[in-house]
Amino acid sequence: MIKATELVKRFGSTTAVNKVSFEVSEGENMILLGPSGCGKTTTLRMINQLETPDAGQVYINRVDVAEQQPEQLRRSIGYVLQHHGLFPHYTVAENVAIVPRLLKWDTQRIVERSAALFEKLDLDPGLQKQYPKALSGGQQQRVGLARALMTNPPVLLMDEPFGALDNLTRIRIRKDFMQLDELRQLTIVMVTHDIQEAFEMADKICLMDKGVVMQFGTPEELLHHPANDFVTDFLKDQRLLLELKSLHMGEQTAWEKMESLNSTDLQQLIKGERKP
Repeated sequence: MIKATELVKRFGSTTAVNKVSFEVSEGENMILLGPSGCGKTTTLRMINQLETPDAGQVYINRVDVAEQQPEQLRRSIGYVLQHHGLFPHYTVAENVAIVPRLLKWDTQRIVERSAALFEKLDLDPGLQKQYPKALSGGQQQRVGLARALMTNPPVLLMDEPFGALDNLTRIRIRKDFMQLDELRQLTIVMVTHDIQEAFEMADKICLMDKGVVMQFGTPEELLHHPANDFVTDFLKDQRLLLELKSLHMGEQTAWEKMESLNSTDLQQLIKGERKP
């Protein structure tokens, strides 16, 4: 579905992205993970031509995106930003209708699609008459997601979509996001620096540092078969939680198992004196 080959992007004398390659199959969620400044957002922006690579190619359905008009390409790709990206002088209804109107959808079709998405995203239909500033951070982010999904794009790009939210809102929206049936049909590339978020949501992870791919693979591969010391060190502080989340004991998850332990057993588990 999406294939990047040897992508390079320079800003002056700085190489932000250096020979980055990956493939994302149809229906997969691939997460670009890494520390701040590692090149993950620049890589994401090259997929929809918001940045032009100095070398390398991006293909969507075997078509080089460089051969397409940027405006047409972007209309076929959903895009969600960290700070929602809503236009403050447009109502919520006008914000979500931007791309459908560019595609010449009739008003009734826009109204029906908006209503369906608002219901799925647990948004009050009355918010459509409001301006973004009247909404909470969580509501703004849900509206941003609704706008990105309005035209049923086959590809969804997400740049730190939950990063600006408080922890409780972030967890709640992330859970709703993962359960949304609209997204199960999409191919998603998402940027985050949150390790737990990446391991909860990703089918594949592209872990980057200083513009270079350090490892590309499934969460389990990164956790249990790190490619180098950087991968090991990057995951080190959260390794216990990641391992617990990855374990399943029949119908009982590791978290449920951990909750059943008494305080002594739990301390032994944390110290490594007891196996989960």
